[in-house]
Amino acid sequence: MVSQRRDAAIVGIYEYPLRKAPGVTPLQIKAECAARALEDAGLSWKDVDGLYDAQDGAGMAGLGLAEYFGFKPNVIDTTAVGGSSYEFHASHAKRDIAAGKCKVALLTYGSTAASDMRRIGTGGMGGLGAASPLSNMQDPWGMTLIANYAMVAHRHMHQYGTTSEQLAAISVATRAHAMRNPEAVQAMTDLLFENIREITVEDVLGSRIIADPLHLLECCMVSDGGGAVVIASPEVARDTKHKPVWIIGSGEATKYAENGSDITVSAAAQSGPVAFAEAGVTPQEIDIAMIYDSFTITVLCMLEDLGFCKKGEGGPFVAGERLHYKSPLKPVINTDGGGLSSNHPGMRGLFLLLEAARQLRGQSTSQVEGARLAVAHGNGGMLATSHTGGTIILARD
Repeated sequence: MVSQRRDAAIVGIYEYPLRKAPGVTPLQIKAECAARALEDAGLSWKDVDGLYDAQDGAGMAGLGLAEYFGFKPNVIDTTAVGGSSYEFHASHAKRDIAAGKCKVALLTYGSTAASDMRRIGTGGMGGLGAASPLSNMQDPWGMTLIANYAMVAHRHMHQYGTTSEQLAAISVATRAHAMRNPEAVQAMTDLLFENIREITVEDVLGSRIIADPLHLLECCMVSDGGGAVVIASPEVARDTKHKPVWIIGSGEATKYAENGSDITVSAAAQSGPVAFAEAGVTPQEIDIAMIYDSFTITVLCMLEDLGFCKKGEGGPFVAGERLHYKSPLKPVINTDGGGLSSNHPGMRGLFLLLEAARQLRGQSTSQVEGARLAVAHGNGGMLATSHTGGTIILARD
């Protein structure tokens, strides 16, 4: 492994503990998480000079949030590219800190999707406004978000012989991790999951079809939630409460439908190699893979595209118990329980950074012994059509 640059590190983290929080606003969730993450780092509001926001709160994201938090940042970044926004933010914060634009960057997220009863995934994508050139080929036919992912799953099965049993192994692994995470267990309780326990492949295949071939237990929950991440310069990181988790590589990409393109290939195929090259490591060295799990097929495609296995070999790669935290094989995935069994408030990218940092600090409820390298890969938008990919490589000292 080559020597990586240590330009910026995650020094503070906090995850909102509730997945059902009626009477609380997204902005209140963001503020509480920000305060707790700064406390975790041993920093204060006056130390923050970089604000990164995906426009998930109220009002004008950068301007309004800075006023609400009560500080005047030198850098305001309001990149909003869906669920991968927070990987983009981490990349941008690293760049801005290395350039001397700021020293302490704050990333926050808050959502009350469950309390608001939003139809994420199953609602129609089209609206009543003017036709959009980005979706005018799908909207007239009633395409839903989950239908896009089901289409990718069918195509992957057709091209490579992938089976539902193989996809189900992803749900089994994330649920096993969730059952070790008290907040995930409480989330499933509050969101009225039935028969909360570890599950089997047979359980997944026995759950009802939501969009053929994806079953209920292959689809993420819809929850409330939020969190915050503090990223700091090496000078600041030396004096924070916990050992820094260094951002050693990053990549950003976008993908959209094109004539002749392969819908099983995600933006990760572009962002992943860039991040790994910058970090000077290979996928085979990664201990922890926090992969955006809106659906099981999302995880499978991105494991392939990030280079953990060859394209088309994802089915055999994820089968059995390979992805479990006690597996002797790398990588272990989504050790907090993921979007499938812990939380998914609409955009899950921030939680990938949180759990990756916990693992490298040795604080996960499904801790992988000796974990030194992690990847957090977020997906924004819809896999079969317009979407983004953000890849962050993290290392402990």
